Amino acid sequence: MRVLRWNEAQVRDGSEELAGLLADAVAGGASVGFLAPLGRTAAAAWWRERADGVAAGRLALWVAVDDTDRVAGTVSLALPDKPNSRHRAELVKLMVHRSARGQGLGRRLLATAEDAAAAIGITLLHLDTETGSPAEHLYRSAGWTEAGTLPDYAANPAGELRPTTLYYKRLDTPAG
Repeated sequence: MRVLRWNEAQVRDGSEELAGLLADAVAGGASVGFLAPLGRTAAAAWWRERADGVAAGRLALWVAVDDTDRVAGTVSLALPDKPNSRHRAELVKLMVHRSARGQGLGRRLLATAEDAAAAIGITLLHLDTETGSPAEHLYRSAGWTEAGTLPDYAANPAGELRPTTLYYKRLDTPAG
């Protein structure tokens, strides 16, 4: 598995592959902001919109591809645009295709985003995830700290309102 940072053109050109990953995540019950069923056309359009954020430097996106160049996972950092928040970023859309789960790819994607954030001077990351989801175990085991829970924050793919737990992680910046 290779984890690569994609630029704007790669996101636009790879939007169909990314759409397959997003549709799989939603079909598998992941609460990533969409209701089921999520069609590939809508998912691809959503990814193409993200390309603008990548081009503007507001979004950093990494994609895991297998030996056949099939998209198996992704993670992004939403980077701040305000002067008083340049020290922090939000970890968003960590997804691993169901066929690639259980192999440490989620942890690898998470570490990639954390390392990249530290390398550009980010000292605080934050995220939200559905309370009780399998993702919570990953974040806790990777040293993330629970900040609190919001009731009825977002609908899961089935449309049911679910609580969301907020997490943060302080990062050390590289020496030099």
